[in-house]
Amino acid sequence: MRASPTIRSAAVMLSLFAAPALAQEPDHSDQGQHGAMSPASERMMQAMDTMSAAMKASPMTGKPGVDFAEMMIPHHQSAIDMAEAYLASDESDPTLTRISRDVISSQEKEIAELRDWLKAHRGQ
Repeated sequence: MRASPTIRSAAVMLSLFAAPALAQEPDHSDQGQHGAMSPASERMMQAMDTMSAAMKASPMTGKPGVDFAEMMIPHHQSAIDMAEAYLASDESDPTLTRISRDVISSQEKEIAELRDWLKAHRGQ
């Protein structure tokens, strides 16, 4: 069954008005939404909030390479912060411990590479 043009128009209008509301930053202070959070989980949520704020504050230059590098730095830092939160937790799963250490090592290296690239290319 095909939707009438009126219903399709209403759906389009609803999506235009609903999208900004749905895109708003979630409030992580409501533990009911996420269940009881451990200190490590709280640190992970803070890492995500910090990343989101840093990415939103980064001005877009219109240069895809510069914009990519600028956005990836807080993204990678968030991964480091979450991995460190896991390692500081009371869990010690061997797989997650290995992955967390690998994330920290690889993301720190990539952040350094991105910063070096930005130094060489930002003014171009």
